Amino acid sequence: MREHHYLGLGAMVGRSLRYVAHLDGQWLALVGWASAALKCAPRDQWIGWPAALQWQRIGMIANNTRFLILPEAGIPNLASRVLGLNLRRLSADWQGVHGSPVLLAETFVDPSRFVGTCYKAANWQMLGLTKGYAKTNRTYVQQGVAKQIWTYRLRGNACQILRAPQSHPALSFAKVNTMAISDIQAQALFAQLKLIDDPRSKRGVRHSQHSLLAMMVCAVISGASGAMAITEWIARLSPTMLRRLRCRRGAGGAFERPSEPTIRRMLTQCNIEQLERQLGDWLGRKAPKEEAIALDGKTLKGSGSRKEAVQLVSALGHDSGVVLHQVPTADKSNEITAVQPLLAPLDLRGRIVTADALHTQINTAK
Repeated sequence: MREHHYLGLGAMVGRSLRYVAHLDGQWLALVGWASAALKCAPRDQWIGWPAALQWQRIGMIANNTRFLILPEAGIPNLASRVLGLNLRRLSADWQGVHGSPVLLAETFVDPSRFVGTCYKAANWQMLGLTKGYAKTNRTYVQQGVAKQIWTYRLRGNACQILRAPQSHPALSFAKVNTMAISDIQAQALFAQLKLIDDPRSKRGVRHSQHSLLAMMVCAVISGASGAMAITEWIARLSPTMLRRLRCRRGAGGAFERPSEPTIRRMLTQCNIEQLERQLGDWLGRKAPKEEAIALDGKTLKGSGSRKEAVQLVSALGHDSGVVLHQVPTADKSNEITAVQPLLAPLDLRGRIVTADALHTQINTAK
């Protein structure tokens, strides 16, 4: 792929599958699939789905990001044959690896290099051209190359299923996590969040810190990961939930949802230690008061790109699974030194505390 494909062998976005087509042990073609493009106006208009359903069901589209017929193959009509065989098994393979089926396949073809003959021969449909933008990190930049958009329905009624307001049996796997919070629960949460220092300058502040943090907390509990996912979760909130989470109202009385940059700044500026402590208190009230506590250390997901991955030690309820408190291990140290600051703010009276053999230390026991 590095040698013969103009895009090389770069990482594929999101979920991915990689295939090798071979005959009698000889490799003939390489095919790569990744998560679908988040936004594509011709595709989205063709499907006819609203934005709310698009964010929920985008995972049922797979993008053919790499397709390479190896030079030594030398077999007529091989490309369309490989595509056809691959499409027959794609949905089942995607379900087996990623837990959800695929209803629609898509790909983007650079017309300055190719004409999409193999896709046309494999009964794909060309929807039009992009506007020449590409997603870089969390923004879109103009690359100047408008690409053809080709799609293939793995089910004849794929578009109807994707845009249907009511759930279809094919969507039974897709459970979009939402969090409903009562007025009483919201008041208890805000009582904790208001105790956190606000590091921002008062000038130009549009959204209160406790409201931003409440929305972020509920989004993360519902499964959102990262500033963009949190922003998308907030965009789906009902007016009732926005009111309970004390979202800012504009001049006309409508709720003004925070933007992605606002969420990102709050994530970087918030006093994390105070947030951990207040959330631990809030969640701890929901767990049984005499529930046993387990101590466990884990490596923080996504921190492997650092020189040393972040190690966290957590205290959580045996039955409820609620994380009562967590602290990072000190540099060039281990979990043993983190136990005392981890347990210090917790009320351990009448509770059993369990840990693995690493923590069978006299000081820790005392």
